[in-house]
Amino acid sequence: MIVSACLLGFPCNHNGRASPSAALEGLARGGRQVIPICPEVAGGLPIPRPAAERLGDGRVVTGTGEDVTEFYRRGAAAAVEVASAAGVTEAVLKARSPSCGCHQIYDGTFTRTLIDGEGVTAAALRTAGVAVHSEEDIEPGD
Repeated sequence: MIVSACLLGFPCNHNGRASPSAALEGLARGGRQVIPICPEVAGGLPIPRPAAERLGDGRVVTGTGEDVTEFYRRGAAAAVEVASAAGVTEAVLKARSPSCGCHQIYDGTFTRTLIDGEGVTAAALRTAGVAVHSEEDIEPGD
């Protein structure tokens, strides 16, 4: 299973912090194969980095309007490559992220407005046949 690295305690989210999930950390400690990845870092973005949101046309931009779509595409391609090489069929990704969100994402206005949609990596993994979930879909003990 591929898991967003921030959910496993790696300080790699946009503000340089982790977003740990006890349920996912438990899976890793329980012996389940868990492969951490931060698509943004894999795509070449630094830690920390400006917050970004995905626009309706698929582009990803920062609050200042900088287009960072190519970094997100590279990170998504890296995640798909890892999943393919490891024979992974499932991913648990960070909710609402412009890369990892799989149910809802922020709408690109930087007003914290959520819309139905998915991030670049979630979409790429789903297209590659990987079942994608958010950490909010995982119950302790799963």
